[in-house]
Amino acid sequence: MQENKIAVVAIIVEDSVASPKVNEVLHKFGELIVGRLGIPYRERKLNVISIIVDGEPDEISALTGQLGKIEGVTVKAAVSKK
Repeated sequence: MQENKIAVVAIIVEDSVASPKVNEVLHKFGELIVGRLGIPYRERKLNVISIIVDGEPDEISALTGQLGKIEGVTVKAAVSKK
């Protein structure tokens, strides 16, 4: 079993059609999510979501991997060293 890490995941949703799929993935990994902040950037017609997660590196990777496969979504994660 791996040691849990804290990560901040940045999600940019450029196509609003992708929003339901993003929410579906986030709900699937809901037990990892410590906090979530979503901001609609109306001038640019996109949404920015940042989530803080606490989980094993493989779980965090699975979350970001599934989000990254959604068309119109960009995702990056910063993972703690401890």
